[in-house]
Amino acid sequence: MRIQTFSSSSLQSSFPLNQIASMNGSRSRSRPEYIPGHIPDPSYVRILDTTLRDGEQAPGAAMTAEQKLRIARQLVKLGVDVIEAGFPCASQEDFNGVKMIAQEVGRKCEDDGYVPVIVAMCRCNEKDIRTAWEAVKEAKRPRLLPFIATSPIHMEYKLRKTKEEVLQIARTMVAFARSLGCRDIEFGAEDAARSDREFLYQIFGDVIEAGATTVVVADTVGITMPFEFGKLIADIKANTPGIEKAIIAVHCHNDLGHATANTIEATRAGARQLEVTVNGIGERAGNAALEEVVMALRCRGDHVLGGLYTGINTKHILKTSKMVEECSGMHLQPHKAIVGHNAFLHESGIHQDGLLKHRGTYEILSPEDIGYERSNEATMVLGKLSGRHALKTRLKELGYELKEDEVESVFQNFKAMAEKKKRVTDVDLKALVSDQVCDVEPIWKLCGLEVTCGTMNFSSTTIELVTINGTTHVACSVGKGPVDSAFKAVDLIVKEAVKVLEYSLNTITEGTDAIATVHVVIHKENAHSYNSTGNIVYPTFSGIGKGVDVVVSSVEAYLTALNKMLDFKE
Repeated sequence: MRIQTFSSSSLQSSFPLNQIASMNGSRSRSRPEYIPGHIPDPSYVRILDTTLRDGEQAPGAAMTAEQKLRIARQLVKLGVDVIEAGFPCASQEDFNGVKMIAQEVGRKCEDDGYVPVIVAMCRCNEKDIRTAWEAVKEAKRPRLLPFIATSPIHMEYKLRKTKEEVLQIARTMVAFARSLGCRDIEFGAEDAARSDREFLYQIFGDVIEAGATTVVVADTVGITMPFEFGKLIADIKANTPGIEKAIIAVHCHNDLGHATANTIEATRAGARQLEVTVNGIGERAGNAALEEVVMALRCRGDHVLGGLYTGINTKHILKTSKMVEECSGMHLQPHKAIVGHNAFLHESGIHQDGLLKHRGTYEILSPEDIGYERSNEATMVLGKLSGRHALKTRLKELGYELKEDEVESVFQNFKAMAEKKKRVTDVDLKALVSDQVCDVEPIWKLCGLEVTCGTMNFSSTTIELVTINGTTHVACSVGKGPVDSAFKAVDLIVKEAVKVLEYSLNTITEGTDAIATVHVVIHKENAHSYNSTGNIVYPTFSGIGKGVDVVVSSVEAYLTALNKMLDFKE
């Protein structure tokens, strides 16, 4: 079965219903044999990860050698073809880190013959190149990446050299790298996107003749539009002498937000090595994000990109992303494509209804394909925009079989709660269901309380409660704060083993005399029942208290929940 094909030129291919992320799921193809300067399968795209070098250059993202080694191990599980391990000349620690990765990660061969290429970046001078080679030469597949700026502005103001001088340096240093015994050399043209094209053809041709096996076209400042960058790659492929003996690589920065688009456009034009970072971290606005580039190729490679594919095991994307986030300290925005917290979450009622009927209505990628475990709980966010269908489905997953009138009653209370909370949790839903059967006369009421708190000692609360028959009870307790001590004092009187599942506080008005609304959710310890499917259900109970005194409001909310619990009949 196929959805109708659109006539728009941008959507010429039809979209099979089973094409969600395994819709993206290209057919399984083996990684071709690694040969420097040549890829046996012209549809295969090599992935170079530069998280450990360019990614670390993001302000505040510095990592230790041990953290880099840990990430490198994970990159092997991910299946990247090339790991740019660092810049050995930057410091002794960087040198040690690159060497450690080359010795451990770069020498371990998998059962299928896969072992990553380990690259060290270096400037075009003998000292840098010699140091970089010492760092990576023990890897099974070592590579050097000498680079030099090629744009007029860089040559004039940074290098203070002429085109002829830059050409001579590039030729000589590639030849020097080869003389050390390196047979896999990647030459980088820094700021290539702003360079004269004829000069690029010449310098790339010269370094290929000198022994370069890969040439990098870098959009160092992220200035090009996708159509411009694609044309640049096509022109380099068509006009560079000897280009058939080397791989064209691209390295795109994200200053205008085009890094991923430029990288994909480059593959269409003939680039076969894509240089990316996990989570897109890097200098300034970052680099092309590995997860975005890889999943774009996986999702659309067969359908609009001529069958292009990579060797990445996408099920390791999520774990790798979280590891890099943890080690670098560079936290992701929730709406980050592919790996952001919200990337597979749906709150709109229209969207949720469609998803429950068929995932492909609003998901072009499957969360499982990047390492998530599938469940509606993980992808459905219940909030003020959610509808009855999503609510009823989630309640059923939680073990509640409700009649239509009961669902409608819970739905109305759910909508009222959703207006006050950004997201309604499972704990909230359980409390809403329990509240439906808990319209009770209070068993315990608050008569009064007195709180002592400050920085000198524990907080203490003396509380007085009265029962439904008029009996008064008083208790005193200490706690880590006034609310904690008040709840413990209540527990001494009520004598029930209760667990507080949720406590939230919001102010309705402004100022120091603002009215506070406290929401408490509890359940009784070790008290559960079984639903019709045999799953354990823990009845939960909620209470709300309002007032200018936070402690009083908290106790009133707690007592409301307790009274519901005590009156509850399973």
